Amino acid sequence: MAEETHVLDRPPEGAAADWTIDQHWDRYTAEEHATWDTLFARQAQLLPGRASNAWLKGLDVLKLDRPGIPDFRALSDRLMALTGWQVVAVPGLVPDDVFFDHMANRRFVAGNFIRTPEQLDYLQEPDVFHDVFGHVPMLADPVFADYLAAYGRGGQRALGLGALKYLSRLYWYTVEFGLIAEPEGLRIYGAGIVSSFSESRFALEDPSPDRIMLDLARVMRTEYRIDDFQQNYFVVPSFDELLRLTVETDFAPLYDALKQQPDLPVATVLDTDTVLNRGTQDYARAKG
Repeated sequence: MAEETHVLDRPPEGAAADWTIDQHWDRYTAEEHATWDTLFARQAQLLPGRASNAWLKGLDVLKLDRPGIPDFRALSDRLMALTGWQVVAVPGLVPDDVFFDHMANRRFVAGNFIRTPEQLDYLQEPDVFHDVFGHVPMLADPVFADYLAAYGRGGQRALGLGALKYLSRLYWYTVEFGLIAEPEGLRIYGAGIVSSFSESRFALEDPSPDRIMLDLARVMRTEYRIDDFQQNYFVVPSFDELLRLTVETDFAPLYDALKQQPDLPVATVLDTDTVLNRGTQDYARAKG
């Protein structure tokens, strides 16, 4: 997700006007491909029974189990045939207007670098493993693919309304750290969870966090943390419902109402919440 400000006001050297670059797949080293394979093998073993059916299906139909870092060109060909999306390489975080324009036009921006073997468990800036393994399987699902495109269009509007922080929270608690209620139980689909060895288990199995049914206004009031496990996870009943809420809601009056209300600190539970699991918050207290 783009940050609200960026240190660069123009594309870096070697990048196109839209901030895209060549992936330079042929430049990856054997060690970098091996790092991908290590991360993939660890998560692929962990996620059956934890990841959503849509994410697992996407992993399969996109053939991401092939060894080595995926070539964005071949990956985009498969995605385009399924949902009209493609994956484009960027040098890192990009300005908000660039991010939303790509998303609105079904182009998913992905970093082309991969973490080092010493960073297997945590990397603050998203790398190719987070972006491709975490996000791209969901782009193979037609409904979620439509949601992301609608989100991109909404982001362009939010920039003009001075409401980016509210929409960013929706992205965080759905695209990055969302849960879905499936017949078999809660499952993960957010890229920040499925790409994390530790949080894949924490989000579903640890007693500490709250698991709450998603409500648009409530989520957009809720702050989040970028440096640790989440203490609130929001659950969608289905991707159809998430898309419906996104396309049928007039966000302008919602933003106006939100600006009159205080932000909600992490781990807040409201009387009006539909709480599926009330957390103990033991993890947060131990860290605090």
